[in-house]
Amino acid sequence: MLRWVQRHPWRSAGGAAALVLAFVAIGRVFDRPAAPPPPPVVQPRIESVSALGRLEPAGDVRQLAAPMGSMGGSPRLSSLSVQEGDRVKRGQVLATFDNRPGLLADLAAINARISTLDREIAMQQREVGRYQQAAREGAASMVVLEEKQDELVKLEGQRRQALAERSGVEVDLKDSQLRSPIDGTILRIYARPGERPDSEGILAVGASDRMEAIAEVYESDIGRIRLGQSASLISENGGFSGKLKAEVVRISPQIRQRDVLSTDPTGDADARIVEVRLALDPADAKRVQQLSGLKIIARFDP
Repeated sequence: MLRWVQRHPWRSAGGAAALVLAFVAIGRVFDRPAAPPPPPVVQPRIESVSALGRLEPAGDVRQLAAPMGSMGGSPRLSSLSVQEGDRVKRGQVLATFDNRPGLLADLAAINARISTLDREIAMQQREVGRYQQAAREGAASMVVLEEKQDELVKLEGQRRQALAERSGVEVDLKDSQLRSPIDGTILRIYARPGERPDSEGILAVGASDRMEAIAEVYESDIGRIRLGQSASLISENGGFSGKLKAEVVRISPQIRQRDVLSTDPTGDADARIVEVRLALDPADAKRVQQLSGLKIIARFDP
């Protein structure tokens, strides 16, 4: 090896120089400061959507009106059997109108007339039977028999007419009392005894066994609302304590002006909103069953 170095001195010197340069390069690599780590990716914070709303029965809400009379008017309210908040059953009498006593009298008179006609018809039938027998034996003329038969036909016609009149009075008598068409709760009373109901009717009854909330979501936030989304409801004015659990079941396709106004005087009363219906958890619905129309604040989970 020494002999080879003596023969090729330039080669050994070049190799040493290359070796030195390699060590210098490696030292620079290790001495170079490490690159700074990339900045952490900040995820955008998703804000929850809040909206004002109200509680309503999830079933039917019926506006019950007074019947129309034969002259186009409606009778006055004579008595009211319920108050707002009362639970009622289907078919239960809610109110009575002032035309009921007159109708009861008309029905009694017609029934008496029908009873009289029944007796007269029975007597006339026996009379016709005797004259038929006499006519067959030649003891009575056919002319007299036909007169008796004509009288019987007239009496039977009068009875049919009385029966038709009774049917009409019975229909009016049925309408002289307002009955509930559903099981539910009296939500609102519009007329009191002595008043003639107007276009609003007598009262409103709602099937409040199930309750729901209607939230008025701003049109700018509706893109963050979806079917099945969970939400919590609180009372704006302390109508109930704690929170109610709810779930989005319907999103209205129509944009409209808001109905539920905020207590904040700076609130935008002309804001455009979308109605979002939320079904209440059954256990929570029982807590607010008597609070239809209560103002709530809905907070939708992100």
